[in-house]
Amino acid sequence: MKTNRALNAKKTEAREYQTPASGIFFTVKDVLYEGRSKFQRIEIIRNKDYGRVLLIDGLVQTTERDEFYYHEMLVHPAMASHARPAKVLIIGGGDGGALREVLKHPVKKVWLVEIDGKVIEACRAHFPGLKTTFRDPRAELVVADGNVFIDKVRETFDVILVDSSDPVGPSTVLHQESFYRKLKSKLNPGGIIAAQAGSLMLHLDSHARKSVFLKKIFRHSPLYLGPVPTYPVGTWCYNFLSDKIDPGKVRTLYVPDGLRYFNPDVYRASFALPNFLAERLKKGK
Repeated sequence: MKTNRALNAKKTEAREYQTPASGIFFTVKDVLYEGRSKFQRIEIIRNKDYGRVLLIDGLVQTTERDEFYYHEMLVHPAMASHARPAKVLIIGGGDGGALREVLKHPVKKVWLVEIDGKVIEACRAHFPGLKTTFRDPRAELVVADGNVFIDKVRETFDVILVDSSDPVGPSTVLHQESFYRKLKSKLNPGGIIAAQAGSLMLHLDSHARKSVFLKKIFRHSPLYLGPVPTYPVGTWCYNFLSDKIDPGKVRTLYVPDGLRYFNPDVYRASFALPNFLAERLKKGK
């Protein structure tokens, strides 16, 4: 799992130890934002190669240069597989990247539920490309705990996207069986859930554990993969969850114009798993 890393005293370098013996570092050109909410520490720095970088509790959440890999692969496999996704729920994603990608589809309404309003405020102020996204009239921002929101909301959704951080702190519950059962209860018939699931190499036990209970809940629950250069080991995993839609049998994809990474060939290839992951998933817990 990711471990904590802080800016050094002179704010000249940021390091994230992704394992006790390896990680990633950024030289700090500017510190744009430093703050602490009641949930976590929030930092936005500027790096020569990656542009603006959002860190929460010392962990890289998004960078201007490579965020499109993550956000396109979280959002478009589910959105493109659904014939008419009118109502979409995003849990987490306070940086706005997933919201931006959803709004590229002709949806009627998108709810973004982020537990930490200060994350939304910081990203609106310091990631200029997201300002218009947050102002889109189809978007409703809700500052709330996603787990509590699911208990109370009366709406049901065509697509639900879980853009959570790692299973520590306030995000822990978003990786548990009870949460996914509640999500399913809020899906419309034919609905799809997509959720970030963690590192290909570093989180094998987590993938195996979750696969056991996800198979009990959903008829179709494959993992799929995509690159994120600044995330641990560079390849990220996602859950695709549905009772009706089998991604291996989808023939028509509804892909918006102007995407930088996702396309129909990437969609089909992303569900092909390497041997070591497929074997680990078969073993289960």
